[in-house]
Amino acid sequence: MLRNYCSRLFFIIALALGVSSCTTLKDIESALTNLSRCKFKLDSVTDFTLAGIPLHNKASLSDISIADGALLAGNFVKGKLPASFILNVAAVNPNDGTGGSKRTSATLTGFAWTLILDNQTTIKGDIEKPVTIPGTGQQVLIPLRMELDLLEFFKNDSYETLVNLALALGGVKGSPAKITLRARPTINTKFGPITYPGEINIIDREFRAQ
Repeated sequence: MLRNYCSRLFFIIALALGVSSCTTLKDIESALTNLSRCKFKLDSVTDFTLAGIPLHNKASLSDISIADGALLAGNFVKGKLPASFILNVAAVNPNDGTGGSKRTSATLTGFAWTLILDNQTTIKGDIEKPVTIPGTGQQVLIPLRMELDLLEFFKNDSYETLVNLALALGGVKGSPAKITLRARPTINTKFGPITYPGEINIIDREFRAQ
């Protein structure tokens, strides 16, 4: 889908700029190819806290101390269970100069995202500053700070269910397996920023492009 979009956009930009130079046309095509080849996946969840309690060293409910359990239960009764963590997104730019393509870095200027936890749509956000993805084929991590109240989105779930969800995400064996990040990247080019034509669903099992 994205490659077809870029092909159409290539001709639109060329016509709009009145481009006749073959060199400039190749520059435009290279920029759009660079956009279409960048891929993303979820790498890890770090620094997870639930009501201010770190979970990185806990594997189950039984690992939570009596004092911490009382604090969590008290928050739950009050109708608030704030969670905070960093979701690390891995990005790859395969424009490394092999196969006849030009080695080109990609600068991500926008990454409008929606966080989906356990199939529940929650908060939205964007990156705070541009991120450069070098044309080396190596992964670059994009850390996204997530802060949300679990009870705001999981009102019908029990205390145990929500704590277990938090542990599945940020505990000893935590992973992004229960997360989908719906994002719409914007990549800067010499012709201005170009945004993906639609959102992509980023998961932890494989790199995704539109």
